[in-house]
Amino acid sequence: MKLSVIIPVYNEEKALPPLLDSLRQLEGRAEVLFADGGSTDRTAALVPPSCRLIRGSKGRARQMNAGAAASTGDVLLFLHADSVLPPDALGEIERVMAAHRAGCFGIAFRTRDVRMKCCQTLSNLRVRLWDVAFGDQGIFIRRDLFMELGGFPDLPLMEDYQLSLDLRARGVRFAMTRARIVTSDRRFIQGGPLRVMARMWRLRAMYRKGADMDAIAAFYKDIR
Repeated sequence: MKLSVIIPVYNEEKALPPLLDSLRQLEGRAEVLFADGGSTDRTAALVPPSCRLIRGSKGRARQMNAGAAASTGDVLLFLHADSVLPPDALGEIERVMAAHRAGCFGIAFRTRDVRMKCCQTLSNLRVRLWDVAFGDQGIFIRRDLFMELGGFPDLPLMEDYQLSLDLRARGVRFAMTRARIVTSDRRFIQGGPLRVMARMWRLRAMYRKGADMDAIAAFYKDIR
């Protein structure tokens, strides 16, 4: 199995160091591509020479699709810049992909807030019960399946949610690793974790009901 790791970035100078440390375990074992959406800080300068830097227009779905198009792996891992891989991440992915076509990591949040323990439990249950995985869990998928789907839909947000719905419609279930990815709690800080999670549920409900994407995007910015 050849793994390609695709990381969309935009002004992630502060978030990158922990991620880069965790990526060292993949040196010589996987292809790593950073898809930059026009960063104006030192993000691009921090990308190691052993990794590829893809430059393009801003938009996480577009950036991830561009990275996938430039990659060569038969399994694609889409990873957020504020996440840290667990030890033996490649082994975890190989174990899952030996019997499945798509998977993700179990998630743990980098926080001392007890309420975030509730959030991470609900996030992991969401995968097990409804086969919906979000990008902060590190989605990985066989390349041929990803290309059959047409990649991530070109949406300003909800691209990971729609990908999950598309996979579920095809009868493809997410398998989850035993080891957990560790992700920043930065998107939950403003407004409180439980309130933010409730509003994220509302966003998904709006999306399922066909609400205007501009209205959804504006509402999403409010919770950030």
